[in-house]
Amino acid sequence: RRAASLAVSPAAGPADGRVETRVTGLSPGQPVTLRAVAADDRGCLFHSCAHYRADSRGELHLATDASHGGDYTGVEPMGLFWSLAPAGMEKPYQRLVPRSTGAPMKVEGVVHQGHSPSGSMPGPVVAKAEVQRLFAAPGVRRIRLKEGVVRGSLFLPPGDGPFPGVIDMYGDEGGLIEFRSSLLATHGFASLSLPYFDFEDLPRAMKELKLEYFEEAARFLQRHPKVKGPGVGVIGTGKGAELALSMITFLPEVVAAVSISGCSSNTVADLRYGEMTLPGLRFDMNKVSVSDAGVFDIFEALDDPANPANSPCVIPIEKAEGHFLLVVGEDDRMWKSSLYAELAIRRLRQHGKENFELLSYPGAGHRIDPPSTPFCQVAMDRVLGVPVLGGGQSKAHAHAQEHSWGKIQEFLHLHLG
Repeated sequence: RRAASLAVSPAAGPADGRVETRVTGLSPGQPVTLRAVAADDRGCLFHSCAHYRADSRGELHLATDASHGGDYTGVEPMGLFWSLAPAGMEKPYQRLVPRSTGAPMKVEGVVHQGHSPSGSMPGPVVAKAEVQRLFAAPGVRRIRLKEGVVRGSLFLPPGDGPFPGVIDMYGDEGGLIEFRSSLLATHGFASLSLPYFDFEDLPRAMKELKLEYFEEAARFLQRHPKVKGPGVGVIGTGKGAELALSMITFLPEVVAAVSISGCSSNTVADLRYGEMTLPGLRFDMNKVSVSDAGVFDIFEALDDPANPANSPCVIPIEKAEGHFLLVVGEDDRMWKSSLYAELAIRRLRQHGKENFELLSYPGAGHRIDPPSTPFCQVAMDRVLGVPVLGGGQSKAHAHAQEHSWGKIQEFLHLHLG
């Protein structure tokens, strides 16, 4: 019998793309454990495993063969990637997301004899292969930005352009998160990864936000010679989603907004624009529950945006001339994003508007990222310094990430040209 071999194709490809994983040279019906191992920028190890049986020819194809155990079950071609989690010796509740988009993420695939449970010592290695996950296609340019008060990174696709322009923002973790922007540039968008606190000379904490900062970013992108115009889009997650809703409401430069797990009211920090102030809904820490494992559940803690007393916080999205795409996970435990999407849609319809689409995913949690981003039900909160429940079930969440990513690109192309 020839030696077993593991082939992953492409060996180097976009981090949001699928790979074909095949094993050959096994005995018919042979039980094996497939493992994936990766390290983040700080050297923290992540791994995943799944149990398979070879077919009658001694082969395995993850696109058609089902896992019978381990970190997931069923036919999941990318299961080993989205189920990557901190290895047993590492601190739990960490996310595997790149801090730098310039270098590929290297993932080693390993085939072991027999079925070994997750966390136990696996059997002897029979085959291995490395795959590289690229966050920027060849030719994508990254330009670090210091333009007036605006900070961040502009990612430009290869070629002359002009390209549709998109501003990309994340939530209350702060800092500069670039991997979604670099992937958008890989798909033909001029994407500005925009931090708004805790980065370089920006404010350290999110106490008060000025919409003029976001207006300057939108104007910079709109006027850039590589950007198509006349308007730009914005995509945001969590607090970034809510800022996206405020931007399309008040800034004529913004004509398309993607809100992922956002709130239809302003939260936490007051938002100022000229003489106008949208106060922020507050979190009541008395409504936070803590599990026996020390995981914080903040689902009930945010003030109720539907309470008439909180109406000054509501973002008047009916004033927007552009289009909305609302993306929510129905098992979001960070806050009630499904309810907030309902409130937003009700408000738009009350004003005779149908300028929205809703993508609502059963079993998905809070942070719906590009495809194959490892699922993280509980993550360490940078502000609170404690593990916080984000919700979701791994398989449903992974499917939501894959489906929504295609729909997000379709929406942005449709409204930005």
